Amino acid sequence: MQRYRSFTGYFIKTYGTRLQKVVIDAGFTCPNRDGTIGTGGCTYCDNRAFHPGYSTPDKPIAQQIDEGIAFHKVRYRRAGGYLAYFQPYSNTYAPLDALQNTYNQALAHPLVRGIVIGTRPDCVDMEKLDYFRDLAKKHIVHLEYGIESCYDKTLQRINRGHTVAQTDWAIQETSSRGLHTGAHLIFGLPGESKEEMLAQAHILNNWSITSLKLHQLQIVKGTAMEKEFERYPKDFVTFSLEAYIDFVIDFLELLRPDIFIERVAGEVPPRFVRSTPWGLIRNVEILRLLEKRLKERNTFQGARYKK
Repeated sequence: MQRYRSFTGYFIKTYGTRLQKVVIDAGFTCPNRDGTIGTGGCTYCDNRAFHPGYSTPDKPIAQQIDEGIAFHKVRYRRAGGYLAYFQPYSNTYAPLDALQNTYNQALAHPLVRGIVIGTRPDCVDMEKLDYFRDLAKKHIVHLEYGIESCYDKTLQRINRGHTVAQTDWAIQETSSRGLHTGAHLIFGLPGESKEEMLAQAHILNNWSITSLKLHQLQIVKGTAMEKEFERYPKDFVTFSLEAYIDFVIDFLELLRPDIFIERVAGEVPPRFVRSTPWGLIRNVEILRLLEKRLKERNTFQGARYKK
């Protein structure tokens, strides 16, 4: 019995082969960094902690792809192709002609089947979404939105710079064009109770998302959030590994059963984080523990979902 809709077999079922994402840093920034709507970026963010060393904006995109493929071939030898994953910062935050030039460089690589675009809900518009719709007729195109929280009070506190209403608009407009629409959510952001975190499942159920990434909050050294954590530790819900797995299961029970789960926890290199309360456990082991606990609880994704 498949107890949650794992993303592991998604590419094989959808495209007939395993596809591996190769992270690309194309040198974008964010509107809450460059002064357009704010400065300093998200309070939890240090992008060096979230993407591999081979992807740096000083390298041409083709070189980043070649080095990324070489990196992944060590672990994933059965990949039938690759997706250029534009991950760091907001990868639609530029004029459309500049975006087209950037994406075309990746799509020109003979082993690249398509692109995955990590961005913010306030960095897309109708013209860009129409372009992605047309591009998807020839290539694989996934859009992945960092929504982080479904509450405006939290988005304001973490200096996110966009609203829940903008998230709602972006997701609906993207999915209405038949595009794969992904979302990213962080558990443990300051000021949110466990009950509020769980209630986000009901909000997500009303949005037409294809896939979902779940991350536990990790306090990265040198960030504004590290200082906030030091000053107001009681504002943060923290989880032991065991408690987090049970919490994720509680969340999955409430979640719409057709949403693919891309990941349930994040990995940050130990040198970047304030502490490693879970030790050096890897995601593959967390998934094994999740599946074991789902079986022990005899439950599954959508077990408590109500339309």
